[in-house]
Amino acid sequence: MRLKTAALLVLLGLLTMLAGIGQLTFWAPSETVTASVPSDTKAAPLTVIDPKLIALHDGPVKIKIQGEGNFMVATGRPDDVEAWVGKTAHTTLTGVSADQKSLEASSVDGEATAPSPAGSDLWVSTEDASGELDYTWNPPADGEWSLLLAADGTQPAPSSISMTFPNNATTPWAVPLIVLGIIIILVGAALPFIAKALSNRRKDGQDDEPHDGGETTTLPVQSTSSDAGRGRGPKTEGPALRVTAIAAALAAVMVGGTAVAAQATTTPEATPTSSAAAPAEGEGGTPVLLESQLQRILEQVASTVDAADAAKDAAKLAPRVDKMELQIRTQNYKVRTAVSAYEARMPVRATKLQSSVISTKREWPRTVFALTQGDGNVVPQVLTLVQLSPRENYKLWGSAPLQPGTNFPSFPVPREGTEPVPAADNTGLAYSGNEALGILAEMLTTPDSPNRSKLADGQASPYIAGALAYQADTVKNGTSANFKFTHTPVTNQTVVLRTADGGALVVGRLDFAFEGTPKAAGDKLLLEDDSAVFAGGKETTTGMVLNFAESVAVYIPPAGSADPMKLVAATRGLVGASFK
Repeated sequence: MRLKTAALLVLLGLLTMLAGIGQLTFWAPSETVTASVPSDTKAAPLTVIDPKLIALHDGPVKIKIQGEGNFMVATGRPDDVEAWVGKTAHTTLTGVSADQKSLEASSVDGEATAPSPAGSDLWVSTEDASGELDYTWNPPADGEWSLLLAADGTQPAPSSISMTFPNNATTPWAVPLIVLGIIIILVGAALPFIAKALSNRRKDGQDDEPHDGGETTTLPVQSTSSDAGRGRGPKTEGPALRVTAIAAALAAVMVGGTAVAAQATTTPEATPTSSAAAPAEGEGGTPVLLESQLQRILEQVASTVDAADAAKDAAKLAPRVDKMELQIRTQNYKVRTAVSAYEARMPVRATKLQSSVISTKREWPRTVFALTQGDGNVVPQVLTLVQLSPRENYKLWGSAPLQPGTNFPSFPVPREGTEPVPAADNTGLAYSGNEALGILAEMLTTPDSPNRSKLADGQASPYIAGALAYQADTVKNGTSANFKFTHTPVTNQTVVLRTADGGALVVGRLDFAFEGTPKAAGDKLLLEDDSAVFAGGKETTTGMVLNFAESVAVYIPPAGSADPMKLVAATRGLVGASFK
């Protein structure tokens, strides 16, 4: 009986070890799982892959996409993708079914077509394909990301999509089973020796046990079958049988349970379509661009401006230039076409990005600043880029050369972004953006302004000193005319971003009007060739008005600072002239 019990324990131990080894080998779950979009999914011009689906499993995600003709895959922040999709009908892949075989898809009705998403500034990266694409997802940066699939916005987006994820299934019982099997084998191997030792110990104890009374004589007794049933042999086998039964039951339960566990996988929970609510302004959200996006945008802006400057064709500016910069360059082209000696505007370069200032305000319009320099830029220039809506690209609103001897303010690192400040808000600042531009405009209009001390002295600013000297010389030399100069902030083009020291940089526009009126009847005012292009003549006896657009950038110190504001960058361009 001892040998049979030991053999049974060894067998159970071997089976238990085999179950544990099987968990790591032939019963091990597959390394990957693949789920596909159901064939009955409704066709739509756009398909969105939800960020929680992409991040459902750790490790690389492989996506196989099949479609008719050309299509693209774009990577963007969830709120950017959602904003670009807008009201267009689309399908969103949100999760994986419980059996891990199907991707869960939800369809949203809406507009039947959309513009092509190709070339949008919202995308961090894009990949084009024709017919079929094997795509490996790698996040471009920290945070959540969505994928957008589309043909040209009018044709259905690819609907044959499968995603292969790393399998998160585990085999937690593998090592315990192997260890338990070894223990059971050792117990089985040792059982005969343990049982024999226990039997000898009991026998020795009975031989030495004293009896009542004196000496006794032991008579030979023939055992009966009933006595044998109560003898020492069967009693010593009882514990061994109980150990065997318990081990067998435990092994059976563990083997049975782990056979199921070996086949189980983590069942993902389907996630709803991500709305990716943008953080409120001022709460320190995600920057609206990565530096790689900004560099790409700057290159496209520079290329566009170069082509338009060379052709003196304002129509070529439209894709990437707007507002003040569009007006100034358009008028510059008109003058240069008529007056060959007229100086061209400073070129826009992206070859050397010295500083980038990226807003965290994720609502539109969005604004970024860039300090760049390249061929034709004697000094670096501050570029203001604005994106008015999700489906529009960033456009250059203004450019202004850095003031000689002036340092560009320090800003938080681009990956953290910069907090925007409403133009009328002076929270934490010595002045609001509107107040700063108002003080600058007043100082340029009235040299002895009582607010002069709030801005660094004009002699320390070449632009301010030059503007005041130009106006003073005009009055001095214009003996037969009265002159008036006014500088007025254009508040709807003012942008303020907070600097690293708690101050801010305000970038905006001033309208500079230069009026002249003859002092006496018969007196004439003569215009330069450039102004005559707009006025339609070179002389007037009734008066004239010259109009300039001024692009300026002013540093505002934080509240409580004793330092004055500083004019960081400034330039002006002639945009019009007329006779009274």
